[in-house]
Amino acid sequence: MTILHIETSTNVCSVAVSEGSECVFFKMNDEGMNHAALLSLFVRDALDFLKSAGKLPDAIAVSSGPGSYTGLRIGVSTAKGLCYGYEIPLIAVDTLAVMAAEAAARAKDSGLLLCPMIDARRMEVYTAVYNAALVRTTDILAEIITTDSYADLLSNNKVCFFGNGADKCKTVITHPNALFLDNIAPLASNMIRFATEAYEKADFADVAYFEPFYLKEFQATTPRKTL
Repeated sequence: MTILHIETSTNVCSVAVSEGSECVFFKMNDEGMNHAALLSLFVRDALDFLKSAGKLPDAIAVSSGPGSYTGLRIGVSTAKGLCYGYEIPLIAVDTLAVMAAEAAARAKDSGLLLCPMIDARRMEVYTAVYNAALVRTTDILAEIITTDSYADLLSNNKVCFFGNGADKCKTVITHPNALFLDNIAPLASNMIRFATEAYEKADFADVAYFEPFYLKEFQATTPRKTL
């Protein structure tokens, strides 16, 4: 199977193409929220790559959230347009699980609990807990981090925190069982495992009605007046 993967849930924009379980094309940019300008270019390059091999995608996989409201909308709307145009299925992939997959590969500790964190605002993060087999063991929450956060979990487990929301937690979560991994972001290349499993099970999202998992309602802010 050939799947085109789109990830736009944070400040990193990335696109990948997989053949079976192998990543054969990958492109990313981590220089800020440039998704509206860059994603269509990355997708074009991915489709040109497939065209040169005489192939078309069998499905489109998109990171479904939680994450940036704007980023998710850009990614999902692009994925839906491709699905309509090629008449192929849509696969939704849990963003936090994508991050956990990268952390599990780097940590290589079967007893470690994995806690991806996506920055929301102030001391709030979008988060959940996964075991080393990437099975989610808690609900996905928007949580305000305090000195008491994860105290019960940390008392009996080593927990690895990572993601762009974890950086601001390093001075707050100081339990000796708390570990931090740097430079982990949700990437399209790490969606392949989940998208492939979903494709094999025909676990597809409804292209017409699918919406990203925002977790929280969008909150518009009033721009500052320029004097």
